[in-house]
Amino acid sequence: MPRPIDELAYEHMLLTRYTLHNLTGRHTEGLERSAYVLLSRLLAQGPMSVGELSDAFELDVSTVHRQTAAAMRAGLVERIPDPGGGMARKFRVTELGEKQLHDHRAALREAFGALLEDWPDEDFDAFVTYLRRFNTAVEHRRGRPWPRP
Repeated sequence: MPRPIDELAYEHMLLTRYTLHNLTGRHTEGLERSAYVLLSRLLAQGPMSVGELSDAFELDVSTVHRQTAAAMRAGLVERIPDPGGGMARKFRVTELGEKQLHDHRAALREAFGALLEDWPDEDFDAFVTYLRRFNTAVEHRRGRPWPRP
């Protein structure tokens, strides 16, 4: 009989296997995962430099450069002078990026709603509470909290 920690590891593997775009078992249009995360962070925190994004995401600067370049080509972000007067230019979400993020989140809400429609409200609320608690524990351990509304 598997121990609960073994079950957690297994269920985590499965959770990470299911992409944000394929919650319902069919491909849906939407933002690519890295763009979704990038736009979400910029909207939550405000304009950020490549270095700040690299630190926040724990990614190599070259990876962040590729992701921000792709987002710029798609018109999702733009480079601006540092609002605080610093030397580094920063990225901010464009109007198009904000619209696409809003649309993507709406599609996710619809997909989650369909998957969990038969869950009692108490189970749904508990699931969200435990997931937030888990994510917060990970962030605390890594010393990189994610800004939340």
